[in-house]
Amino acid sequence: MKRFMQSLFLSITLLLGMTAISYSPQLESQAKAKGNYKKARVLSSKAAKIITKVVEALERLDEEGKEDPDFITVRALLTEMELNKDSFKSYDRSVMYNYWGYLYFNDEDYDSAMRSYELLLNEPEVTLPLRTASLYTLAQLYFVKENYQKGIELILTWMDEVENVTAQSYSLLAQAYFQTSKYQKSLDSMLEAIRLAEEVEGYRPKENWYVLTAACYSELKDLKIMSENESLIKQRDVYEILVNYYPKKLYFLQLGGIYGQMNREVDYMITLKAAFEQDLLDKEAEYLALAQLLLLNKNPYWAAQVLVSGQNKRVIVKNEDTDEEELKPVVKDTEKNLKLLADAWRIAQETEKAIPVLEKAAQLSKEGETYILLGNLYLVEDKLESAIKAIDAGIKKGSLKNPSQARLVLGQAYFELENFDEAKKQFRIAARNEDKKVKKTANSWIKYAENEEIRVKNLNLRREYIEKNS
Repeated sequence: MKRFMQSLFLSITLLLGMTAISYSPQLESQAKAKGNYKKARVLSSKAAKIITKVVEALERLDEEGKEDPDFITVRALLTEMELNKDSFKSYDRSVMYNYWGYLYFNDEDYDSAMRSYELLLNEPEVTLPLRTASLYTLAQLYFVKENYQKGIELILTWMDEVENVTAQSYSLLAQAYFQTSKYQKSLDSMLEAIRLAEEVEGYRPKENWYVLTAACYSELKDLKIMSENESLIKQRDVYEILVNYYPKKLYFLQLGGIYGQMNREVDYMITLKAAFEQDLLDKEAEYLALAQLLLLNKNPYWAAQVLVSGQNKRVIVKNEDTDEEELKPVVKDTEKNLKLLADAWRIAQETEKAIPVLEKAAQLSKEGETYILLGNLYLVEDKLESAIKAIDAGIKKGSLKNPSQARLVLGQAYFELENFDEAKKQFRIAARNEDKKVKKTANSWIKYAENEEIRVKNLNLRREYIEKNS
């Protein structure tokens, strides 16, 4: 806003009568309709001398050539002029009030600045450029003071009186309408701002313009002015632009959330993955959500990679007890997280990577179920002794969903080791289950173990016979 005021100040030097300003028939007709404001006037000689000194003081440079405005001199000159304001023409006073407004604005004395611009606007001989510039600045000051309705009135007046309405002015109007809960008017104004920026003024619309547009769609949905589906589609379009032009974590998450509400899980996954690849994710829940989406969409290897990346990434966390800041992994080594990682590795057929993860999870678990899972993995890898040890630990820890099933797996491990007595023992325990299917399976294994035991004994007897008679 200060830069705007400084550019306004430079334009005022054109009003000293030394520079001609181009004529516009349209602007002239608007001026007549609003109060017959002229496009240019000339300061009186007395006022011109004072204003020239004001300009020189504001443009003063120090010994190094840097800007060093002499505000004390400016204030003294303007005070002298104001004390004798009745001896000056109306136009002289309008220029004086403009500099007072600039001075007060620079001091952040916004109330005084507003009074100065209002006095300027009341001068009958104010020129149209000075009037319109002051209308715009005064509108901004009313917004600063949170008097949005008055600011809106001034912006609309400004729009009626200028030749070219800018994208920036429509964006300012949109923000004011939003603050007064006029969401449809806010949306219409912001869409016009975006259109003007892209099609007329030739630059990329500002980030906050798109954010406010999305907010309008959301508010219109809440007010039942727009259907939920239409609102989601419109918001999706806006956030797709934001993630491309202004890629920030918030916009990726918002877009992903919208895809989720639209039941577009693949797009939700792709959006989160894009944020992950740009290293924008920094919350455990975000990593877990992405990993679960990848698993659901049959990308277990990537799911595992995401979780490992979260384990390796460190963020600063404040210790609530000591108030000290510590570096901690984003994805913590909890039983639940480790089991998810182990599942991802297992489904990706990376059993060797799944086993050590599940070992760690089993040690953290208060229940035996994780040990049973670990035992099954060992069994798949033909690590029979380790399978027996893990399943046995799970049975001892207890709280199993299906103890009989655990006994069946344990019996199979003993069976593979040809420890038929222990295998049959485990199968008999499993056969006590009331479930007919489990009982039938256990009894089948008992018979199979008995038959295999006989077969193995016979083989051993033949081997011994051959060895003795060879």
